[in-house]
Amino acid sequence: MELRHLQHFVAVAEDRHFTRAAERLMVSQSGLSASIRALERTLKAPLFVRSTRRVTLTEAGRALLVEAERILAQVRAAHEAVAAVQGVLRGTLSLGTEQCVAGVHVARLLAAFRRRHPDVEVRLRQEGGLTLAEDVAAGRLDLAFAYRAQDDSEHLRSLPLAAEPMTLLCHPEHPLAAAGRGLALADLADEVFVDFHPGWGPRRATDAAFSSAGVARTVSLEVNDVHSLLDLVEEDLGVAAVPRHFRHKRDSLHVIPLADTGDAVYVTVALLPAAQATSPAARALMTLLEQDAAR
Repeated sequence: MELRHLQHFVAVAEDRHFTRAAERLMVSQSGLSASIRALERTLKAPLFVRSTRRVTLTEAGRALLVEAERILAQVRAAHEAVAAVQGVLRGTLSLGTEQCVAGVHVARLLAAFRRRHPDVEVRLRQEGGLTLAEDVAAGRLDLAFAYRAQDDSEHLRSLPLAAEPMTLLCHPEHPLAAAGRGLALADLADEVFVDFHPGWGPRRATDAAFSSAGVARTVSLEVNDVHSLLDLVEEDLGVAAVPRHFRHKRDSLHVIPLADTGDAVYVTVALLPAAQATSPAARALMTLLEQDAAR
């Protein structure tokens, strides 16, 4: 098995098309097909189901994709580590982030990184915490900033950045606005909620807090961005339980601290692969983040 075989396999798996993958790799389609066949012979298993319009992964192909992406990420990290020892940080920094994470100003951090390391190409993608965790563990991302969504594993570790209590946002004329401070989760059982989709970290943390308190809640309006969530609450279409710093994003909303949610419902973390698989660019970014936090 050669690295180029794995590179070809991952490209076809991503594009679901031999012609497009060949064009992206700048190889002939016949050469790409031969490379995939060689890999299938080595593994003694078909990796794709081929049709005239598209290709799909077999069960063996799906299993290989996880390991192939991880192997290629480690190879890239090895090349970049050697370049770093020689005094030049090169390559690519692939970063993922959830929206409005506490403990890190992503744009400012990336600007500082680019000034310090101009030869590194920076790529940024915004996703929910579950997807980010999967992509870091698989080697598709170098690191990510997210709300904690799962425990550490063999291929994923998390470094805490910040912790925030739960805050309720509602329209100023909502009945809860007159309740004052000290609302408990049980007081919200009959409310209609606006929240993120389940893949986002804040949604999972909120679900966990209500579940732990034995309180069922109705999430009728699901969104994928903070501004839409705040717009819906501003129109009095529901209430939202969110990290405390969200309250500064819309002055027109009423803010109610919640009394029984603990001191650290929402924990923001940096998600990184295992130490030996962490790229020099990811380590350099974390160093800048630590220096910024120390100021």
